[in-house]
Amino acid sequence: MAKNIHTDSGIEILPVYNAKDAVSPTENTGEFPYTRGIYPDMYRSKMWTMRQYAGYSTAAESNRRYHYLLNQGVTGLSVAFDLPTQIGYDSDHPLAEGEVGKVGVAIDSLQDMEELFAGIPLEKISTSMTINATGFILLAFYVALAKKQGADLKKISGTLQNDILKEYAARGTYIYPPRPSMRIITDIFEWCSQELPKWNSISISGYHIREAGSTAVQEIAFTLSNGKAYVKYALEKGLDINVFGRRLSFFFNAHNNLFEEVAKFRAARRMWAQIMKELGATEPQAMMLRFHAQTGGSTLTAQQPLNNICRVTIQALSAVFGGTQSLHTNGYDEALGLPTEEAAGIALRTQQIIGFESGVADTADPLGGSYFVESLTASMEKAAWELIQKVDEFGGSVEAIEEGFMQSEIAKSAYLQQRQVETGEKIIVGVNTFQSPEKGETPVFRIDDSIRKIQSGKLATLRRQRDHAKCDQLLQLLNDKASSGENIMPVVIEAAEAKCSLGEIADTLREVFGEY
Repeated sequence: MAKNIHTDSGIEILPVYNAKDAVSPTENTGEFPYTRGIYPDMYRSKMWTMRQYAGYSTAAESNRRYHYLLNQGVTGLSVAFDLPTQIGYDSDHPLAEGEVGKVGVAIDSLQDMEELFAGIPLEKISTSMTINATGFILLAFYVALAKKQGADLKKISGTLQNDILKEYAARGTYIYPPRPSMRIITDIFEWCSQELPKWNSISISGYHIREAGSTAVQEIAFTLSNGKAYVKYALEKGLDINVFGRRLSFFFNAHNNLFEEVAKFRAARRMWAQIMKELGATEPQAMMLRFHAQTGGSTLTAQQPLNNICRVTIQALSAVFGGTQSLHTNGYDEALGLPTEEAAGIALRTQQIIGFESGVADTADPLGGSYFVESLTASMEKAAWELIQKVDEFGGSVEAIEEGFMQSEIAKSAYLQQRQVETGEKIIVGVNTFQSPEKGETPVFRIDDSIRKIQSGKLATLRRQRDHAKCDQLLQLLNDKASSGENIMPVVIEAAEAKCSLGEIADTLREVFGEY
């Protein structure tokens, strides 16, 4: 007797689908509510941005990798920062010991940002920065560097992740309490809308929600709920939804279940268009869900790691079928460590082969109209709306996070999925079935612990050579503006230019807002 089959989100999959099971969208690609894609021609007009997420050790070392990737055909950079940078500690802080340069690049000052992008004109490259609690500081360093390069800020393009709500719900690199953090984010919205019009001031992230163990339905429901919260805070600040709404972007995970993932992306686009319309958006671009996708880090296995090339290919295909605007493909060795140059190269070539050899980019929404995909899109949407309603009953994402609702739901899902792996109900090839003796060792990229000493020396030199009185004056001004409710971005940029360190700026706001 045939067994019942369900997706990880609990949606039952029928043995076969017919016309009665699905309603196809009536709109074309590029038309509200954008189920089929936000641009009429999709990749026929412009290929998705092929990014590689990279950053490790010192800024100079990461810069070398960036030049390698650009020479290999990368069309956008995506910067990984180390943990001390993410939570507002300079490299010489006692709590930074053992973590400097390990999971990303160490950035302590404008000097490091200059080294990171040496030889790379910021006007000509799109940069995505995966940074949240200290996002405003890294953006200030980036803007200060652009000004030193003589760049026109109106032409600077890129994305700041800047999504603190998912840090409380799933990831943990927060500093300040939720409400002051939301205030900082709306300050960034306001400043970017005036000074950096091509910059995406937030990337509302479902990626880390999924990495923490959520289902696909939870990923889009919690992510879109967080998006609603950011929009409402911005509206309360008096910002124009048709202006800042154009620069909102999203960041989703791409997992192994090809059709569920495609349906997830299509449903998310349709839902966000409706959410923004209900919140008052009237301009089409303010209702479009533009997203970056990254293949699923938590799906990679340390056993038989070359199998991960197959997983990454399937995941990347789902993102392209689903209409992504930007894509990062993981290295096959990332269950063991940071990707080697060889692994990063294969990951990039995977995107290029999909884009230029497979034919899947030749027409927009190639799976549109499939009975299965349309039915699954509708099922994903229905289940996600039900979960969003539960979040709304708390008063929104901030309140649902403060009550622990999101964290609890994600934890339950993660536990269930792990139990399914351990019992063999969920098959992971090479891990709980189709196992084989490992032959040889996969090369692992290692970071030298001397990086902290190098960074600390640079900080000591920086502090000796700068104007201390000016730094003290600007940090006090930052304290005052944070306390008074004024927009902090202009003074943070001034502090960056005066050679204040990341830790000093972050600590100034710790004095005002406290730690969470």
